[in-house]
Amino acid sequence: MSEVTLTLRALRGATTATANSVEAIAAAVEELVEALVQRNGLDGDRVLSVIFSVTADLDACFPAAIARRRSGWDGVALLDCQQMAVVGDLPRCIRLLAQAWVPVERTVVHVYLREAIRLRPDLAAGSLPGTASSPPPAPTSSPADHPQGGG
Repeated sequence: MSEVTLTLRALRGATTATANSVEAIAAAVEELVEALVQRNGLDGDRVLSVIFSVTADLDACFPAAIARRRSGWDGVALLDCQQMAVVGDLPRCIRLLAQAWVPVERTVVHVYLREAIRLRPDLAAGSLPGTASSPPPAPTSSPADHPQGGG
């Protein structure tokens, strides 16, 4: 049996919550993390850390506290922070940056769900299979959300 060669990769993702409530934020975080794990074939022991950022209109709970509940994630370093406030930014947005060990030959899949698809229309087809139609124009957003940006 041959060993798989792994490389450390950064994975991006974002989603939106339907409301500023523990339930709505938990549903959005669980869906985002599950999609990231499934689409990248990640096991808990290969995920090193996840940084969550939220827009200022989400303050009902910590996304990291929701992610901590995931089976196998007790060793994952988790951090929450507030996204920089920018006029016109996507409301109720939860972003993440994960660092994980991924097989060298695997192409990573960045996951953008719900209204956050507008942040990365170039990834819309990969984020939500079967929805390759043109999404609405992107709002002002983090440079890390754009291909030529800082992340």
